[in-house]
Amino acid sequence: MRVHALVADLETARRAVAGGATFVQIRVKGATTDELIELGHPFRELDVPIVVNDDVQAAISLQLEGVHLGQDDDGIDRALGASLTLGLSASTRREAALAEFRGATYIGAGPVWATPSKPDAAAPIGLAGLEEICQSVSVPVVAIGGVDAANAADCIRAGASGVAVIRAIDEIEALRAAVDAAF
Repeated sequence: MRVHALVADLETARRAVAGGATFVQIRVKGATTDELIELGHPFRELDVPIVVNDDVQAAISLQLEGVHLGQDDDGIDRALGASLTLGLSASTRREAALAEFRGATYIGAGPVWATPSKPDAAAPIGLAGLEEICQSVSVPVVAIGGVDAANAADCIRAGASGVAVIRAIDEIEALRAAVDAAF
């Protein structure tokens, strides 16, 4: 669970896994369930856990490891009923505790820093906010938002079990090395 790659296509996922990603999230904002299912079939060839962003039905249909949902997304009960790995987003200690209470397998905490990948993201929580979230839950916490090879180790030192990246996939090998060195 150390390095999550959030990707929209199979080729990027392959590069990320070859470079050391240990977990892949299919993230295609605005895609329908049918589009995600069509897109997701080839992802099953990857030898890492695969989750889908925001779509429980696609995760079930594709027989993937799980789903990642935001605080306001529907489907938690359905995901848990299907025995999916359930990632939930949190940007505060309260949201993280609620996510754990609701059955999250892991928490996606952030954004740690500002990120152009999600323009509607909450205000950055910084390393102090990340550390507070990590200390408030017993499930693994994955840092997200503005994470790159230069700051990934800081996230691990703050208590995160891993980091999630979108734009830093091109530096995934250096990022993986930084994360591994921090453990």
